[in-house]
Amino acid sequence: MMKKWTLPFGILALVALLGLVPTATTAPDAEHPINPGDVAWMLTASALVMLMTPGLAFFYGGMVRFKNVVSTMLQSFIALGVISILWVVVGFSLAFGDSLGGIIGNPATFFMFKNVGVATNAALSPTIPLALFALFQLKFAIITPALITGGFAERIRFSAFLLFIVLFSVFIYAPLAHWTWHPEGFLRKWGVLDFAGGTVVHISAGFAALAGALVLGRRKVSGHDPHNLPFILLGTGLLWFGWFGFNAGSALAANELAVSAFMNTNTASAAAMLTWAFFDGVMGKKPSAMGAAIGAVVGLVAITPAAGFVTVGQSLFIGVIGAIISNMAVRLTSNKNKLDDTLDVFACHGVGGIVGMICTGVFAKDVGLIYGQTSTFMYHMLALLIVGAFTFGGAYVLYLLTSALIKVRVKPEFEEMGLDVSQHDEKVNDVLVFFEGKEEIAPSTNGKHKNEKIELYQ
Repeated sequence: MMKKWTLPFGILALVALLGLVPTATTAPDAEHPINPGDVAWMLTASALVMLMTPGLAFFYGGMVRFKNVVSTMLQSFIALGVISILWVVVGFSLAFGDSLGGIIGNPATFFMFKNVGVATNAALSPTIPLALFALFQLKFAIITPALITGGFAERIRFSAFLLFIVLFSVFIYAPLAHWTWHPEGFLRKWGVLDFAGGTVVHISAGFAALAGALVLGRRKVSGHDPHNLPFILLGTGLLWFGWFGFNAGSALAANELAVSAFMNTNTASAAAMLTWAFFDGVMGKKPSAMGAAIGAVVGLVAITPAAGFVTVGQSLFIGVIGAIISNMAVRLTSNKNKLDDTLDVFACHGVGGIVGMICTGVFAKDVGLIYGQTSTFMYHMLALLIVGAFTFGGAYVLYLLTSALIKVRVKPEFEEMGLDVSQHDEKVNDVLVFFEGKEEIAPSTNGKHKNEKIELYQ
């Protein structure tokens, strides 16, 4: 076991030594002074977005089987560490360094956070320190690979997962961020609008999850078997709360644009939550806590690219239509015999992001299709094709590359045992259950209760 982890430990030690090398800092920019109000808001927004990743851990952790809850939650938490270090070393440079043809950033521009200090940057952060902008963007880079984990939950080897998210962040996320958000990125120069990550985060995560589900194949026992609905609701609440930083923070200032994005975010999520619950009822299924939670998150996904470009009424429409289309996508992919996207990441994040990007092209103030402008809408359609193909194809190749280096899927007996024990030698030992109307503590054995019959209070 020691030998297995010698290489990643050595890489981390080397990075730590590189951190001892002095790096240059930039002088204050007299033409772009720091705005204390913007700094205060962006510090808050960065912390809010960071909270989304633990929120996602609870959201996903509640949806999987009991024997996989620790491994599923750890896959989100570990991204906080892996991507944070990668971002400092080279990730931020690749995403926001000096543009190389509008495709990728120069890895030397901000290597080891060189020149990333407390001064503003005219192009990227005119009123806040560049370091704060880099930290805000880091939180987006963290949650994107964490979102993907829902597609291959309950069957991926932990070491392979770590390698994959590094490769994904370098070869897929960083280029997408550069294309879309860097002033010289080719999608941005085309006029493609992505306020807070419809393409960069959600569509990329959705297509990467789809590719992962195809490469890893079906689980031995498919289907949803959520072990903890309160976890799902807790995760939804943390995601909703953090999403205000995700969307409103993307204004990069404490201004009216941030207020508009905040308002649109809440409205779309509320509309989508209710729509999902009521649509389930119309389709003959009882409205459920899990459905309401998923609907709320889908609304957050759908409004993300449009949050700063639409009216509150349009955000309500986006929430409703996003929930209906994603709900139908979940139903269409619910047969896990062919495609086993464990937690429906593509149907919710991928499809939700696509709906949001299309609606942005339609409704964006002054440049959308309803204002008689076709250019923005057509470039959005082209961007969707490019991003979808690049992300799905790129992720598929990266899974195969990872598999060539480290076997991606766990052995069948380890999957049966559960990833908590097989990958981490941990498990949740005691669970509170209700057995025949009495509250009891039932020790678990590899995710199974000793008492087979568990009932809720009547």
